[in-house]
Amino acid sequence: MQLTEKIMDAPAPRVRMSNADKAAVIVRLLLSEGAMPRLTGLSLRQQEGLVRRMAGLGLVDRDTLSAVAREFAHTLDNIGLTFPGSVAGALDMVRNHLSDEARERLTELADGEGPPDPWRRIAAVDGDRLKPILARESAEVCAILLSKLPVAKAAALLADLSEDRAHVVAHAVALTSAIGPETIARVGGSLLDQLQAQPSPAFATPPADRVGAILNAAAAATRDKVLEGLDGADADFAGRVRKAIFTFEHIPKRVDAKDVPKVMRALDSEAITVALAAAMQAAPVAVEFLLENISKRMAEQLRDDAEARGAVRGAEGEAAMAELVTAIRDLADSGEIRLIDTEE
Repeated sequence: MQLTEKIMDAPAPRVRMSNADKAAVIVRLLLSEGAMPRLTGLSLRQQEGLVRRMAGLGLVDRDTLSAVAREFAHTLDNIGLTFPGSVAGALDMVRNHLSDEARERLTELADGEGPPDPWRRIAAVDGDRLKPILARESAEVCAILLSKLPVAKAAALLADLSEDRAHVVAHAVALTSAIGPETIARVGGSLLDQLQAQPSPAFATPPADRVGAILNAAAAATRDKVLEGLDGADADFAGRVRKAIFTFEHIPKRVDAKDVPKVMRALDSEAITVALAAAMQAAPVAVEFLLENISKRMAEQLRDDAEARGAVRGAEGEAAMAELVTAIRDLADSGEIRLIDTEE
């Protein structure tokens, strides 16, 4: 009995621990508190090493646990930013803000860091090239594809499906939790093979969209003449060009009211003022739409400034309105807003 009491009263030895041991201790502590950390960001080797350290540690005394926890908390307090530590991780963070060419080159560089990931390459593919896959593949495959894409791209592709097809694919996403990683990898490899078999288009956008973009920046008189000529040469193509054209007058039909504040923040106040001053005569309905969907105070200030600016006509006025339209297009291209489709 006296020996037992002496053992219980003896100070617990402090154990020297490696960083891997400390990581295992922290994970075990978090698990005991019901705060399961997400470990999928670790490499396979790191995950295996962590589990092996957890299996081999055995008992950890209170003093050692307290010391490791204090060190961990101190480290967290001193962290300002964390970076992914790999090209693949950095690419995932900024993918939607890079050009197509940059995404393609960096994807190749990321694949050089480790085993090729088909899903990384698929995520870099333009959405238009993925649409045929969503049209012909099973709902389960489409659900896997959408689940592996960036959220903004997946949402845009889902929105382009017919209502019935979208419902089926969305429901299939609920069934993907039971699919193993090997199957996911095989599906990714198969889809990547299909994409690589497709000839790469010379231009990133369809012809009608390219002509529409050019005419967006052209003077109204030039735009009308070109469309008139296209009507006579190819009425069907002219119709697609008209759908691709987006001018200041189209803002009420193409921009969601809730996205107007984002649009108004896209340019500085002087550029907005000039655009509104020019549009008060050319597109008054669009002006009212913009002003009605921002704060009352901001709307009154912009209206007063635009009226004080006076009429802005000719090339200056068209350039100012085109600048605002371009800003809207940029927001849509980056996925920050979504333009409303119209058949008119």
